[in-house]
Amino acid sequence: MQAASATSSSSTAAIMNENDDDDSNPPLMATYKHLLAESRLDADDRTTTMMDDDHHSRRCVVLPVIDLQHGEEQCRAAIVRAASEWGFFQVTNHGVPQALLDELHDAQVAVFRRPFKLKEREPLLDFSPESYRWGTPTATRLEQLSWSEAYHIPLTGTTPPATSSSGDKTRLVIEDVSTAMSELAQKLAGILVADLRGDEENVVSRCTRSTCFLRLNRYPPCGAAGGAFGLCPHTDSDFLTIVHQDGVGGLQIRNDERWLAVEPNPGALIVNVGDLLQAWSNDRYRSVEHRVMASAASERFSVAFFLCPADDALIRPRISAGGDRPAPRYKSFTFGEYRNQIREDVRLTGRKMGLQRFRIQGEGPL
Repeated sequence: MQAASATSSSSTAAIMNENDDDDSNPPLMATYKHLLAESRLDADDRTTTMMDDDHHSRRCVVLPVIDLQHGEEQCRAAIVRAASEWGFFQVTNHGVPQALLDELHDAQVAVFRRPFKLKEREPLLDFSPESYRWGTPTATRLEQLSWSEAYHIPLTGTTPPATSSSGDKTRLVIEDVSTAMSELAQKLAGILVADLRGDEENVVSRCTRSTCFLRLNRYPPCGAAGGAFGLCPHTDSDFLTIVHQDGVGGLQIRNDERWLAVEPNPGALIVNVGDLLQAWSNDRYRSVEHRVMASAASERFSVAFFLCPADDALIRPRISAGGDRPAPRYKSFTFGEYRNQIREDVRLTGRKMGLQRFRIQGEGPL
């Protein structure tokens, strides 16, 4: 055991030197080496989800792919079915130009190539200084650590500049992508709530562009023998999420108690149901747990748009227009109350409890 421990320590030290040498990388290994040395991910995580040389997992899934240029009724039915059965789906012919996504990817790479000290010290363009994040400051166990860095950008009252510097071009492409994804998210959310009735205000109307977020993600390589999550398992706390990822792979979803790797599809955007839509739909749609596995050799980039309502928007379970009318499974809550509860749970327990906190007792498992 002592020899194995010494070998592990030597490997960790070697990896630390290798991964933290680049001055653009956040000091993930130096900061969290104690977590990597003390534990490993579960054997099932490491053996059934480890990336092969071509970055494909041994258990891959091709999510439903919906061409939004097909007939309106056909698209509506496919979207509702995928959100009910999978909680995840892909869309093509979605209206977000591929050239624009490629331009954002190039800008994103350049943004993350800046020296770490500069990223930590100076805000990106005119966004909040708090928008840059890396690692998981609250992590006390390896399972709580996300091996990543990100810019989490609130879209509140943003206006693109009219000049032409390289920074302004980056700002402009971020604005263009967020606007296009906002329009797409509104369209998809509108389809999903169309069959849910009630006299209350439609929550989608409270999801304006200024209440939403765009997140630029980079997942550095992690060569730790015990593995690491690029993004630890979670559900999204919003109404709907739209993701564009590169071809590296690593995204996985939980389905029937198994983790399945999502096959990269560069021509499609990934859409997933958030917690608010699950509660709003009274469990008709599923907010599915997902995660990202860190690759040992390749960095990964993705961008996510989070469709969120105003903090005072009321989330009240709706009843389907057809069939039986089940009792509400959740207490009504505002988005602000939900966010505050999540922060408090993470502070006290180190993890998000999510919809469990608002489920009405006796109304079935989450």
